[in-house]
Amino acid sequence: MRVLPDKLTTEQIDGRSIVRDEAGYLVDPNDWDENIAHHIAMEEGITLSEEHWAVLRFMRDFLEQKGVAADARFVFRHLGDIDGGGASAGRTRFFRLFPYGYVKQACKIAGMRQPRAWSTG
Repeated sequence: MRVLPDKLTTEQIDGRSIVRDEAGYLVDPNDWDENIAHHIAMEEGITLSEEHWAVLRFMRDFLEQKGVAADARFVFRHLGDIDGGGASAGRTRFFRLFPYGYVKQACKIAGMRQPRAWSTG
């Protein structure tokens, strides 16, 4: 069973009240939109490129279709398939885009809840 983090904060982002946990993850993934993604990416020191958006859109589509966040290996494979390099090349490209990893940056920017007991990929 997933437990809510101890400390939640509500902040105004783009004129909306957004609840985030103490690590900065959205509490409700339905609050996510591209403006929220830009805001969180800025906090992470990332300027979103088309390649970042390909990853984020894949993650959001996966969440919408399956009701759960995509495992990192699916994201690596998707990124590798874009140019035919395969999962290994996708993983390398992924960490150039999100140097602090799948959970710390990609999940946060994509508006996922903070994963519990999950490999950092």
